[in-house]
Amino acid sequence: MSLKFKFKNICLPEFYLKNLQLRTISNKCIVILIFLSSTLFAQKKNDSYELKIRPASSLIKIDGIMDEAAWKDADLANNFHLVEPMDTSFAKVKTDVKMAYDKDNLYIIAICYHEPGPYFVESLRRDFAFNKNDNFLLFMDPFNDLNSGYSFGANAAGAQWDGLISDGSIVGLSWDNKWTSSVKNYRDHWIFEAAIPFKSIRYRPETTKWSINFGRMELKTSEKSSWAPVPRQFGTATLAYSGNLVWDQPPPLPGQNISIIPYTLGGIFNDHSNKPIIRNYRKGIGTDAKIAVNSSLNLDLTVNPDYSQVEVDRQVANLDRFELFFPERRQYFLENGDLFSNFGYQNTRPFFSRRIGLGVPIQYGARLSGKLNPDLRIGLMNMQTSDSGPDQPSQNFTVLAAQQKVFARSSIGILAINKASLNFSPENAIKGVSRYNRVAGLEYNLASANNTWTGKMLAMKSFSPDEKGNGMMQAANLQYISRHWNINWQHEIVGENYNAEVGYVPRRAYINLSPHAGYLFLPKKGPFVSHGPRISTSFFYNESFKSTDHTNSLSYNLNYRNRATITTRLTNDYVKLLKPFDPTNRSGDTLAVGSEHRWNSFSAGFVSRPQSLYTISLSGRYGGYYQRGTLLNVTSEFGYRFQPYVSLALSSSYNDIHLPKPWSNTQFWLVGPRLDVTMSNKLYFTGFVQYNEQSENINVNTRLQWRYKPASDLFIVYTDNYLPAPFSVKNRFLVLKLTYWWNI
Repeated sequence: MSLKFKFKNICLPEFYLKNLQLRTISNKCIVILIFLSSTLFAQKKNDSYELKIRPASSLIKIDGIMDEAAWKDADLANNFHLVEPMDTSFAKVKTDVKMAYDKDNLYIIAICYHEPGPYFVESLRRDFAFNKNDNFLLFMDPFNDLNSGYSFGANAAGAQWDGLISDGSIVGLSWDNKWTSSVKNYRDHWIFEAAIPFKSIRYRPETTKWSINFGRMELKTSEKSSWAPVPRQFGTATLAYSGNLVWDQPPPLPGQNISIIPYTLGGIFNDHSNKPIIRNYRKGIGTDAKIAVNSSLNLDLTVNPDYSQVEVDRQVANLDRFELFFPERRQYFLENGDLFSNFGYQNTRPFFSRRIGLGVPIQYGARLSGKLNPDLRIGLMNMQTSDSGPDQPSQNFTVLAAQQKVFARSSIGILAINKASLNFSPENAIKGVSRYNRVAGLEYNLASANNTWTGKMLAMKSFSPDEKGNGMMQAANLQYISRHWNINWQHEIVGENYNAEVGYVPRRAYINLSPHAGYLFLPKKGPFVSHGPRISTSFFYNESFKSTDHTNSLSYNLNYRNRATITTRLTNDYVKLLKPFDPTNRSGDTLAVGSEHRWNSFSAGFVSRPQSLYTISLSGRYGGYYQRGTLLNVTSEFGYRFQPYVSLALSSSYNDIHLPKPWSNTQFWLVGPRLDVTMSNKLYFTGFVQYNEQSENINVNTRLQWRYKPASDLFIVYTDNYLPAPFSVKNRFLVLKLTYWWNI
């Protein structure tokens, strides 16, 4: 039985849809976005916050001990401001920060005071979760564009954090580079000390002012704080609220800046699905190179790259009608990757780097990216893949992106993509491989000086040999964020023949309107730091403005002062199937094209306080489903840590689907125990199992990583895949890989 509560169908009036002009929408969005950009052009909010930096007056040893004369002589940044639980006062726990430099390195030291007692961390694993660790972070924008930059830091146990900042506040932690740090603990404070080579970052050598901020998380008091004040509705990485690092003279030139990163590997692969067992031995060498054209422009080269050490994707129970998205993890594609990948929205990405080398090896590639001048970023990439037989000829991928800053923090970007099949034959076309596919377009990004207004508008056009009709994609959004309100309008218009083969566009031939609005109450007392409702809708129409599906939801979020959270949601769904669909994604039986389905559901979630050694995350959904059926989903994760060395987690997802015949009752589990052992902040072991009953697979993956020198690693990776019933081995894979980062 479905739940008995009922939503009224929320629909735009048919007469309005019939008379809606797409060009009118686009033109109005352009006018609104440009108006907001120009009217909100202003000086940086925290421009008065300055930390002066001078050359180190003595040698600095990175040991977490502040006993050098250089630190006594350096200027001090202190008096951190609270961001959470409330941004109206100074932080109770003190943080002192100093910075210095010499001809090779940028130095930073942070003294993080706290109430006596143990600290809270997950482990010594690199790139930890910000909200689950006592930590200190540096956010740095050497170009002062307030949209991109770097982040470095550590948790209280010494685990390193480094990432690239994009979109003004998003820190991507897959990036990895060469730098050193040390953390030392005392009774009432801990010290973080680091040296960041000038060769590891990009900057303008002639400038004497960088945008900078420092963030602190202290879980004992549940305080999140920053040096330059940041409103609580934004993250501490938000560059619009950064202060300034003021140099006594332009920073030193890094000199010849060439890094060669070779690797060698050996491995063995056993295919047990064949009798006799097929055994393949694998060996290989290759290299990456980073060549600084100047201090702000970098050339990346790769020859015969290998990504076998990259952690496998986490499996998910798939009940979706469309392709799932998994993020890029390969290092080569990450630095300045936002230049290429940030065009579009979640489901309308014209470029998605995981399409390159999908199932085939990459032979070589080159990528030039960075700043041509203070306001212009460029990216040019060319990648070549191997021939894998008649099903897949060798292919060449060329991508050009440029981003010109306008107004306070806004920008205009262009993107052009060309995918070409080499030695193309008619047999390739029969197999569904195209001779070429091209996409080009323009995007305008709005980011007001105070980050209250953000948005974008873009238009893309694809070109293919057999493309006919509407090959356009247009989209826009406008978001307003204040202390209490979060309001967003977004629409997408994707043509039937818009074909972005190197992108992520899971559906075509639709118009989507997706507004949402949320409000937060901020009580001064009581168990909650904030709580409030949110309403969101998503309407899909075909190109004739006929409704195909929609989702309407009303949720309420409760955020405790101890950082635990509770979420509840009521949802109303409608789907008119445009293609046959198996609602279990397992049986093979499908629902008919044109069939209509409506249901209501209720969901709730709970995440426990991160300070506990034992943590719980629970969520559930119950309600209607296709064909007047019901769906129960329960997802959980239980974790325990023996800090800072061992972290255990057990995640699970259970689905119980009741449908009429031929499906009847379908149940399946996805279970994933995980073990993280961090012997030090340079030696890690990870092991996890994924039992996916829906796809009838058990995956075992273990990885040992030894960082024997900064950015140089030894990996041992072992992977098994099993058939659950009857229990038997499908395949096994073992690889040993050694990388070395060599600065010339």
